[in-house]
Amino acid sequence: MNVYILVEGEETELQLYPKWLSYLLPELQRVNIFNTVTKNNFYIFSGQGIPSIYNHTINAIKDINALKDKYDYLIVALDADELSPERRTEKVLEKINEANIQLNPNCKLEIIIHNKCVETWFLGNRKVYKRNPQNEAFLAYSKHYDVEENDPELMEKLPEFATTAQFHEAYLRKMLEEQNIRYRKSRPKEVLKKYYLTELINRVADAPTHLQSFSKFLSLLETIKLKMKENG
Repeated sequence: MNVYILVEGEETELQLYPKWLSYLLPELQRVNIFNTVTKNNFYIFSGQGIPSIYNHTINAIKDINALKDKYDYLIVALDADELSPERRTEKVLEKINEANIQLNPNCKLEIIIHNKCVETWFLGNRKVYKRNPQNEAFLAYSKHYDVEENDPELMEKLPEFATTAQFHEAYLRKMLEEQNIRYRKSRPKEVLKKYYLTELINRVADAPTHLQSFSKFLSLLETIKLKMKENG
């Protein structure tokens, strides 16, 4: 089982996905060059944002097709931003169709959408949500929308933010600051830890309607894990 992963971001996701895979699919070992996969490997590459990731998706398909049956999955992971997950998915598929290219039928394309952004997933950790915040900004954010009780994916932005994704990132920063944790895209240290992932998994187990895009990601990894067992 070999997996090609294309992520939108150049910082957080390139650190996050390998770390989370080490917890959830430790059988998969990373390779640094896409054409060196053998058995139970994954390769990860940054699409360098939107819209560049669309072209990189096409290039990834070409890479996979050139190797014939080496890869079993192509995972493209990107933010929904102001679009719905369905519309962002459609845009990826539209760009592939426009390029008049088809993925090797032995490799399955899976599109994972962070709805609204990857920081939205991180907002699902109830253990780091402080109910009596001291920071005025976080107090205002939590009054606007309580991510402990409500689905972070449904949180709309405050008017002073240009995009919902920007607000979700700002909310996360202030939420973690209440626990003396500093979050930066280039150094997302705390969210990489196993306990943090465990809390997100617990969240969707306790509230199955919350963080549906994260649940899809977990389901995909479970499917891959089962197929690896079947293949020995």
